[in-house]
Amino acid sequence: MVAIDYQIAYMEVLEILKHIPVNDYRKIPEERLRLFEKYAKKDIDFHYNVSQTLDEQNVSEKAKILIAILFRDYWANDEQRQKILASEKTYKTKIEEEKRKKYNPDNIFIQTNQKSKIDTNIAQNNVSMIEYKESILKKIINKLKSIFHKN
Repeated sequence: MVAIDYQIAYMEVLEILKHIPVNDYRKIPEERLRLFEKYAKKDIDFHYNVSQTLDEQNVSEKAKILIAILFRDYWANDEQRQKILASEKTYKTKIEEEKRKKYNPDNIFIQTNQKSKIDTNIAQNNVSMIEYKESILKKIINKLKSIFHKN
């Protein structure tokens, strides 16, 4: 089952593709178009206005990404494609570096030890001694027990 946000994006992309030149439309493989048509949400009322940008028409982010992928794969010339691929590679590298910093195994153990030390300090600060006071009745009973046990 395809997620609803992708179904909406497929419908938006199909509507946008109705407004591109025929020679660009033919560059898209049939199986890709059939995939869009198969999973598109049919009950959405979306109309593309050529005079407005995608942002002005509240096109979903997933639809924008799909259009960008179509441009990269089918409409861009070699120079544009290389620039796009280089920027994607830079972006992926940046994300991987951030993940490496965040999930570095050495740092994970250090952070865990620091957290456990903090947790034990908090637990020690929260524990306080409670003075136990015997009730008067309990004192009398204990006194009577001690008197009878001596005899």
